[in-house]
Amino acid sequence: MTPTDPDLSPLRDVIERHGLIARKALGQNFLLDINLTRRIARASGPLDAVTVVEVGPGPGGLTRALLLEGAKRVVAIEKDRRCIAALAELAEAFPGRLTVIEGDATQTDIAALINGPARIVANLPYNVSTVLLAGWLGGRDWPPWWESLTLMFQREVAERIVAGPGSKTYGRLSILSQWRSRPQILFDVDRRAFTPPPKITSSIVRIVPAEMPAGVDPGLLERVTAAAFGQRRKMLRSSLKSLSPDAEGLLTRAGIDPTRRAEDIPVDGFLALTRCFSETPSSGAS
Repeated sequence: MTPTDPDLSPLRDVIERHGLIARKALGQNFLLDINLTRRIARASGPLDAVTVVEVGPGPGGLTRALLLEGAKRVVAIEKDRRCIAALAELAEAFPGRLTVIEGDATQTDIAALINGPARIVANLPYNVSTVLLAGWLGGRDWPPWWESLTLMFQREVAERIVAGPGSKTYGRLSILSQWRSRPQILFDVDRRAFTPPPKITSSIVRIVPAEMPAGVDPGLLERVTAAAFGQRRKMLRSSLKSLSPDAEGLLTRAGIDPTRRAEDIPVDGFLALTRCFSETPSSGAS
């Protein structure tokens, strides 16, 4: 099946027929260029043997690209009831390959919907993108249920995901994304590709799981980074006092200069710090 197949109406016609004006409150910006959406679909790798989870499909621009690129099955989760009928048309055009779920992805147990290898590919609604990412990257179970994430973010968020120590964009999101995963910015998407065009450039980011570092508790790492970056301008011996009355000793045991600031510490340093913190009574670790 090709984009010109009569079973697939042009996306602009679908949007007009169903009255799908993008809503800012839902973080919606629709991608209409089939060449671009197919490029995004291909960026996640061969799809013929996997289930693809898409969050926020809207009228189905990326959805149809995933199906055209051969996805074995697409599970599309859409909060906006207005879009369900448009997606139902796609489900009819690709029998047995598209499952549409009306609901809020932040409140949906997506893993329970999947059987077998799965990837997440999505033009995420901007207003929930980091919340969803944190959920997929968090948790104690590792490797996760997904094989990879191929996601669109605002460029500034993408830069935070891949940032290294010493940069202004390096922070908690950088560590969350890098401590047991490998993120990479693949390419940018010009604002003019969207309807309506946002004010910023977007980027496609691909994230694949890596090995789980030994002796690091995800919950404790979250506490350590929250304290460290909560007061970015302060030295770590001051910002970590909320974690331990002997913050300086904790840092010394982790091999970190207590006078350094959070943005200068590499991911491995935070892992060492978390291991040392887990050995203190104040950590609450069992």
